[in-house]
Amino acid sequence: MNNNHIQEAVQWITRHYPDPPDIGLILGSGLGEYADAFPDPVIIPYAEIPHFPQSTVVGHKGRLVFQRFDGCTVVAMQGRLHYYEGYSMEEVTFPVRVLGSLGIRRLILTNAAGGVNPDFAAGDLMLMTDHLNLMGANPLRGPHHPEFGERFPDLTHAYNADDAQVFDAVAARQGLALKKGVYAAFSGPSYETPAEIRMVQILGADAVGMSTVPEAIVAVQMGIRVSAVSCITNMAAGI
Repeated sequence: MNNNHIQEAVQWITRHYPDPPDIGLILGSGLGEYADAFPDPVIIPYAEIPHFPQSTVVGHKGRLVFQRFDGCTVVAMQGRLHYYEGYSMEEVTFPVRVLGSLGIRRLILTNAAGGVNPDFAAGDLMLMTDHLNLMGANPLRGPHHPEFGERFPDLTHAYNADDAQVFDAVAARQGLALKKGVYAAFSGPSYETPAEIRMVQILGADAVGMSTVPEAIVAVQMGIRVSAVSCITNMAAGI
């Protein structure tokens, strides 16, 4: 991890948008257009930010979108970075380091996922209660940088239970049935085999995907409250 690169990115963003953000929002595959609905956004392309990695996946615009809502500043990432793109775990989580250094205290992660729980269906929303890291890597591996948190952060409550109640209340007001479950992260980019899906069923997974977990781990280390929502786009192999 290059701390100087993180600080240079933070300083550049602060010069262009000095209002510290309160909430970070990482928009997963197919979800980036939600930030297009922000009424009065300030948009900063990743390509303009020093050292900021570029998303290569179709549909990920690669922009930070800042918006003020009722006294709270939100910064949305239109386009995330994936391990399967060839980035290192440090690069995948570089944006979280930057957002945390800008001042966010809450991070909302979203993703498109395959359904493993047979009670799920395409179109369901699942609030993540826990995860299985099956990516074969951890973003905290390597030299420890104590300014970003503990060497061995506790992930017992990685996904904030208090914020989960807020999601439940909002879903109820919108008439949505919000599922709950465990997300299993694979490295990708190939989809999982039926045997792998049977394995994660035994391990307790309800959905599978190729993202989210690295960002959650780094955010927890930095003391950021994490929530994550999966949009079930299809049922996983063999389900």
